[in-house]
Amino acid sequence: MKNYFVHDTAICESNSVGKDSKIWAFSHVMSNVKIGTDCNIGEHCFIESGVKIGNRVTVKNGIAIWDGVEIEDEVFLGPYCVLTNDMFPRSKVYKLSNIRTKIKNGASIGANATIICGVELGSYCMVGAGSVVNKNVPDFALVVGVPAKVIGYVSLEGEKLVFSNGKAMDSKGNKYVIENGIVSII
Repeated sequence: MKNYFVHDTAICESNSVGKDSKIWAFSHVMSNVKIGTDCNIGEHCFIESGVKIGNRVTVKNGIAIWDGVEIEDEVFLGPYCVLTNDMFPRSKVYKLSNIRTKIKNGASIGANATIICGVELGSYCMVGAGSVVNKNVPDFALVVGVPAKVIGYVSLEGEKLVFSNGKAMDSKGNKYVIENGIVSII
C-alpha cells in the first residue's frame, strides 16, 4: 500500500515517492525520480528520470523538471517556471550528460522565471516572477530582472531585510548579518 497520492490521470513510474506527497492531474513522474516526503506536484508537470526532489517541496502547475536538476528541502517553484539542462540545445543532438543545477533549501522561484542550467540558487533566496537567472544566486538574495540581479535580501520567512550597520532582524526575531554581500544568520 502506497503512502502517497497519485491522481487518476497522473502517471507515476517512480518507486521512490515519500510519505504524504501528492502528484496531481495530468502530471508525469518518470522512473528513477526521487521525491521526498510531504511534497506537492501540481497539475501538468513533467519530472524526468534522474531528478532528486527533497522534502516539503511545492511544484506548482505546468513545470518540467529535467535530469540534472537537484532540489533540496522546502523549495517553492512558482507556476510555469522554467528549468533547463542544456546550454546549447539542438534537435537530435544528444549529450552524454546534462548540466547540473542545484536549488538549495528554502529557495523560492516566482512564476514564469527561467533558470539557466549550471547555476546554484542559494538557501532561502527568492527569484522574482519572470526573471532570467544565468548565474549563481547567494543565500537570502532577492533577484529580479533579465538577467536577474540582486536587489536586496530576504529572511527565512521571505520578508525583505533592512540592514543597519550590517545587521538586520526579521519579524520572528531572527538576526542576520551581511558581510561582502553574503548574508548569514547569527
